[in-house]
Amino acid sequence: MRAILTLLTLAIMTTTSNAASLPTPPDVARKPHTVKAPFGAERSDEYYWLRDDTRKNPEMLAYLNAENAYVDAMMHRLKPVEDRLYDEIVGRIKQDDSSVPFRHKGYWYYSRFEAGKDYPVHARRRDAAGVTALSIQQANDAADFKDEQVLLDVNALASGKDYYSVGVYEVSQDNRLLAYADDAVGRRQYVIRFKNLETGEIYPEAIEGASADIVWADDNRTVFYIENDPETLLTKRVKKHVLGTPVAQDPVVYEEEDDSFYMGLDRTRDDRFICISMSSTVSDEMRCAPAADPKDFFVFAPRERDVEYSADHYGGRWVIRTNENGAKNFKVMTADTETRERKAWKPWIETSDDVFIDGFELFRDFTVIAERSDGLERLRVLKADGAQEYVKADEPAYSMGLSTNAEPESEWLRYTYTSLTTPTTTYEVNTRTNERNLLKQQPVIGYDASKYVTERVWATARDGTRIPVSLVYRRGFKKDGTAALLQYGYGSYGASMDPGFNLPVVSLLDRGVVYAIAHIRGGEEMGRRWYEAGKLFNKKNTFTDFIDVTDVLVKEGYAAKDRVAAYGGSAGGLLMGAISNMAPDKYRLILSQVPFVDVVTTMLDPTIPLTTNEYDEWGNPGKKDFYDYMLTYSPYDNLSKQAYPAMFVGTGLWDSQVQYWEPAKYVARLRDLDTSNNPILFRTNMDAGHGGKSGRFRRYRELAEMYAFALDQLGVADTTTHAK
Repeated sequence: MRAILTLLTLAIMTTTSNAASLPTPPDVARKPHTVKAPFGAERSDEYYWLRDDTRKNPEMLAYLNAENAYVDAMMHRLKPVEDRLYDEIVGRIKQDDSSVPFRHKGYWYYSRFEAGKDYPVHARRRDAAGVTALSIQQANDAADFKDEQVLLDVNALASGKDYYSVGVYEVSQDNRLLAYADDAVGRRQYVIRFKNLETGEIYPEAIEGASADIVWADDNRTVFYIENDPETLLTKRVKKHVLGTPVAQDPVVYEEEDDSFYMGLDRTRDDRFICISMSSTVSDEMRCAPAADPKDFFVFAPRERDVEYSADHYGGRWVIRTNENGAKNFKVMTADTETRERKAWKPWIETSDDVFIDGFELFRDFTVIAERSDGLERLRVLKADGAQEYVKADEPAYSMGLSTNAEPESEWLRYTYTSLTTPTTTYEVNTRTNERNLLKQQPVIGYDASKYVTERVWATARDGTRIPVSLVYRRGFKKDGTAALLQYGYGSYGASMDPGFNLPVVSLLDRGVVYAIAHIRGGEEMGRRWYEAGKLFNKKNTFTDFIDVTDVLVKEGYAAKDRVAAYGGSAGGLLMGAISNMAPDKYRLILSQVPFVDVVTTMLDPTIPLTTNEYDEWGNPGKKDFYDYMLTYSPYDNLSKQAYPAMFVGTGLWDSQVQYWEPAKYVARLRDLDTSNNPILFRTNMDAGHGGKSGRFRRYRELAEMYAFALDQLGVADTTTHAK
């Protein structure tokens, strides 16, 4: 067993074209450990000791640092490519950009960036005659901030910190106070703070260990927040804080006893109610109280297994999206304000086998239904007179969704539109006259959409299921089976990976790479059944779908069979681990970020964040049938002595979603078993969590490094001369 290479040794080793001079990858000691299941099953885990909840074990930290130094050494030759990629990506960004302002309670709210700075400035301007979203954008573009009130300058708050994030901020009902939640570690354990917007004073009181959920009551002194469990990070208790009183004495409003439920807080559309939402994978419950006097929270409808619902209140009634009584693709119901049981709900929009109801937005004169059909999003406008129409799209593969519509009395609907070739665009359409205004398109410096082509194709999986695939490539591309391909996938939690504009990917397209999104089962692109066909005992459909998409794209000439890279993160990292075990010969390269690769061990441990919430996603391996099935695909458990593709694996030391030790253990065991000479790189961000480093530029440095490695492994020349 090789000793861990010292940082000094690795630092002086550089990569050259001579393979003999490549640095030796670090290794780490095996230490016997047995993982036991409640029913008696046992598994050996020789790298279990790499888990350290305190993140202070010197031996573990030395290993992670050695891996980072190994990446530095291996990437030394490609540093010029990384720098060019980074400069290209950042060079497309309008550095002093701002969001589209929206009006709420007499103010226009927006966020803006300043050139060269990593974090946003959150601000607002008073409403007045002639003040519009467009006039504010023009003022921001001209650096005219004389009428602006800064709510939070995140650059100033982040100064001197390796990581910083504002998870949420909320203005009180009287516009005078601000509550915000920040995280200086990356573990999504927030501290809630308060600011007087009239004086600029930051109040001394701070609420630690909270989630990013804050709701003000109407008295402008009381806030409701959610306290996390310090170990599992689960949302456990809703508490009430009154400004000026000791945080330690904050009373508990509601405590969730079932660890399979998440909690959230919000106000209804009409601002009349404050609601606590409890959600598991398969059921929901809401408790609401009048915002004017939120003393007693009533149960809107009691939880029931396999019954999901969400409700909003406006116009003197409740509107409910639910899957009750077998409505797989959901339906919409209504109920009187005083309704407290499901049997009193009244049908409005029936369920459909072909259309998935994703959500809705309530307005005074119309309602907007967000739907999915044939794997694509659409918005349906239902008018008070019974008429309906769809918001139009012009491309074969796109993403469309509701934007911020803060004023329900408006006759204007705001929505966003994007595709793999169209930067994110915000429109408003008048639902009475059909007049449409372009409010903003994401500025992309030097980008010409006419030089790129997006396409939607269908790949037939091994069981006959048709899988939608979104593609983008440089105009002039020839389907001759010689190109390099980067195929992305996720396929879990019912999360749909819609084809939106990806600014960094342009650098790959300009070098001749084809980019594809495989809309595999486990997502919800094709409705609820699509999700259910890729979870629990159907989970392996997710993996085989991805592999089958690869086969079809290669067969159809979109890529050379030896120039395919696969990319996924988090649960998509599980996908990467599974396909590299199942079909290593089909991929030249695997890119895996914060990967969930130790499924069985993690799901056996209820102290790890997310575990108990996800029994209905993956199964509970404390039960033998789930254990046996999960063991057939868990990437860490299925590593074997075979030739694996080249890999770039990334994680964050402070990740609360997928703990760092999962990829650390995975890479260590992979190195023991891999029979190929392909490089395996493992990068740990020592000051970051699940989302990587904070700030808008630093994450692109990480991505540029991974892209440089990918281009090298795929044999793609670092030139964009054909793109001029």
